[in-house]
Amino acid sequence: MKIVFLDSATLGPDVSLGPIAALGELVCYESTSPEKVFERISDCEVLIVNKVKIGRPQIDAAPRLRLICEAATGVNNIDVDYAASRGIPVRNVAAYSTESVVQTTFMHLLTLAQGSGWYDRFAKDGRYSGSGMFTCMDIFFHELDGKRMGIIGLGTIGSRVAQVAEAFGMKVSYFSTSGTNHSSQYPSLPLDELLSQSDVVSVHAPLNARTDGLVGYREISLMKRSAYLLNMGRGGIVVEADLARALDEGLIAGAGLDVFSSEPLPSDHPFLNMAHPEKLSLTPHVAWASVEARIRLVAGIAANIASFCGE
Repeated sequence: MKIVFLDSATLGPDVSLGPIAALGELVCYESTSPEKVFERISDCEVLIVNKVKIGRPQIDAAPRLRLICEAATGVNNIDVDYAASRGIPVRNVAAYSTESVVQTTFMHLLTLAQGSGWYDRFAKDGRYSGSGMFTCMDIFFHELDGKRMGIIGLGTIGSRVAQVAEAFGMKVSYFSTSGTNHSSQYPSLPLDELLSQSDVVSVHAPLNARTDGLVGYREISLMKRSAYLLNMGRGGIVVEADLARALDEGLIAGAGLDVFSSEPLPSDHPFLNMAHPEKLSLTPHVAWASVEARIRLVAGIAANIASFCGE
C-alpha cells in the first residue's frame, strides 16, 4: 500500500512518522506546490495532507486513491462531498491538540494581563539595577480571580479553557456559534452581552458562514476598555484590520492571536504596522503543535489508516 504525505514538514522534523511507515510504503514530501500535487498522488492509495488543497481535479488524478487522511482536525482544504461521491472516505484526527491549545491560550492571556514582557525588559536592561527599589510600580497588573471569561465556541477546547479559567477563579460564560446551547454548567449569553460583560473573550470556534467576520470593530467597541481578546480558533473570525485599529484607539487593553486570515502574515499586515504593538501578543499558528500533540496526531493518522485497512 502506497501512502503519500504531501506536506510532512508541517509536523516538524522532531516527531517520528514511524507508526505510519509501518503500515505501508510511505513517501513524504516536505511541501507540495499546487502544480506538483497531480504527479505526486497519481499512484497513491492513501493520501495524507495538512494544508494542501485536495479538490475534484486532484481526486480525479488519483485513480488508485482509497483514503484521504487529514493531518489535523479541520478538513476545509478537502472536497469531502466529492470524495464521498467517489467512495473515498476522509478521516481527520480530533482532540489531539486540546491541551496544547489551552496552554497557549493562557500563555497569551498571562503575557498580556501580567505585563510579563515589560517586566522582563525592566529587569534585564539595567533599569531595575539602577532603581534603588526592590520592586517596581511603574506599571501594574490585576488578578484573574473574580474576572469574567467569555468563551466563543464551547466545544472540546473551549470547555477545557473554561475549566482552567475556573481554576484561576474566573467566572465563565459562553456564546454558541451554532445556536445550540449544550452546556448546563455555564450560562449561555447573546454575543453582544458576552462581549460587554467579559474581562477576557477567548475564541475557540471553527471558521464557517456563521463565524466569518463575527468579531469586527462594532463588536470590539462593546468590550470593556480593560478587556483582552484572544483568538485561538481560526483567522477570519476576528476582523484583523478592525482589531488593529481598536487596539491603537485604546478600545480594549490587548489581544492575543495564534491564527490569521492569511498565513504566514503578509509583510504589510495591519498587525505589523501598529502604533501600539505592545498591546498585541502573537504566535505563528503554533498553539496546536506541542511535541506531545504532534505525537498524538501521528498516532491518530496511523490508527485511521489501520482501521480503514482492517488491521
